[in-house]
Amino acid sequence: MNLIHALQDNANPDSLVSRFRRARARRVVELITRIHAEKGSVRIIDLGGEPNYWSLFDRAFLDASKVRITVVNPGGVDEPADPALFDVVDGDACALPRYADHAFDLVHSNSVIEHVGDWTRMEAFAAECRRLAPRYYVQTPYFWFPVEPHFSAPFFHWRSEQSRARSLLKRRHGFSERAPDMGQAMRDVQHARLLDKAQFRFLYPDAVHHDEVVAGLTKSLIAVRDPPSH
Repeated sequence: MNLIHALQDNANPDSLVSRFRRARARRVVELITRIHAEKGSVRIIDLGGEPNYWSLFDRAFLDASKVRITVVNPGGVDEPADPALFDVVDGDACALPRYADHAFDLVHSNSVIEHVGDWTRMEAFAAECRRLAPRYYVQTPYFWFPVEPHFSAPFFHWRSEQSRARSLLKRRHGFSERAPDMGQAMRDVQHARLLDKAQFRFLYPDAVHHDEVVAGLTKSLIAVRDPPSH
């Protein structure tokens, strides 16, 4: 198996990326099913998500479960969102005082916390995940997996910021185009800050933690809080 090529192949529905996404979706389906059985409807807040992510899920299942999804992103989202399923909110997922504690049934976040900024903002993001709903599902790429998913390059994220920025001045890496100047190169480098297990478990201390494994190596980290029904 060519691990790097497999991880880069986002378009192939049989790729590793797609299989991982389907496996993640199964965990979310289990949470939705339990919430619907308890309450008869499911209010989800998707922090930093996109409506097209939810095409992973069977729409008939979402409709039957009476799911309503609030998608929060700075500036909203670029793509059209079906108003029957989604509310799109322009907001900062690190600070959502407009919503009361447990305003939702489930917080969902897929590959977002690594993009919110420095450690202080990560703590704020995690606190909102824990505050906004009794249950949450949070996934993030793992720092010690050798292939960085955003730049699609082995060992790239283990280099210094200065070294990575110089590389981006020379050529494209993954989703990042060749940077026209050092300012853009540094913004691209700092746009993704991957976490290790100790950091992730500190941010989500009340979760059950799962490792997503490929070729014997942890690729992503998943935190799920699913308290028992009363």
